[in-house]
Amino acid sequence: MVTDKRGRGLTDLRISLTDRCNLRCTYCMPKEIFGADYVFLKKNDWLRFSELDDLVEAFVQLGVKKVRLTGGEPLLRPGLDKYIHGLKHLHKIEDIALTTNGLRLAERVGDLKEAGLDRVTVSLDALDPVIAGKMNGRGIAPRAVLSGIAAARHEGFQVKVNMVVERGVNDGEILPMARYFKELGVTLRFIEFMDVGNHNGWKMERVVSGREILEQIKSEFQVEPVDLSSEHEVAKRYRYADGSGEFGLITSVTQPFCGGCTRARISADGKLYTCLFASQGLDLKSVLRAEGYDKSQLFDLLSKKWGARDDRYSEVRTDVGDSRSKVEMSYIGG
Repeated sequence: MVTDKRGRGLTDLRISLTDRCNLRCTYCMPKEIFGADYVFLKKNDWLRFSELDDLVEAFVQLGVKKVRLTGGEPLLRPGLDKYIHGLKHLHKIEDIALTTNGLRLAERVGDLKEAGLDRVTVSLDALDPVIAGKMNGRGIAPRAVLSGIAAARHEGFQVKVNMVVERGVNDGEILPMARYFKELGVTLRFIEFMDVGNHNGWKMERVVSGREILEQIKSEFQVEPVDLSSEHEVAKRYRYADGSGEFGLITSVTQPFCGGCTRARISADGKLYTCLFASQGLDLKSVLRAEGYDKSQLFDLLSKKWGARDDRYSEVRTDVGDSRSKVEMSYIGG
């Protein structure tokens, strides 16, 4: 396994299949920026599935065992089912996950299951229709998302739900969300509001810390930690004492986990990013489409890039300041 300057291996690959989405979430693609006149990538600017196959083959040689498909909204990408089938049966990927806003999930779960998808993560920030509609930027109530979650569970998928918590916006939804998904036995992960991209108006005072979220949950439920010792776990996991399930806290702002990060990301426009908060990526599309391209080049290129990695943005966030430009979430997913 290739390791970077801090001894971090590479096991997880996140692939953004499109820069388009059918929502305009305030923390990811605010409608003030990504409105009707916003120019998205032309479809030819997305990496082709054949090009992604070459990349995955090289990443597997470097140690990748898990692939997460994201966006934008990955369910908008034509040919998704066939590609998932190839990941499972051609590349022998052990764990294939999909992150989605859930709007199209109910109609697609059967095909996704048959293709070989293993897990689904659904983004949902509130149960209250008004709050949810405000945060998703389209006024869409959570009913369709909840139907998608129910359909995925019916198909036997392991489902997790991600909730980004923003002070003064949806922090009053922490306990309603906890109650609802505890009753279902679905793992809910609370995510500290992060300064991803360049347009979500992030300020530290808008962050509800994982500690605050935990205290709210403990005010109503008895909980106990599952395992807080592993630096490779993105979420700090807790279980409900009555055995009804788990929840997680993703605390990349107040308790960074850069030291255990094992993820690489491929953006919708074909760039490799070794950090969610990176400013620049390695242009792989130009390599893949160059005259005389030979896929044997990829292993050395990717190995060198990862080996030189020393990303630690979340650890130095306060030193870097707010002026640093970062890749947009619509290009890189989460």
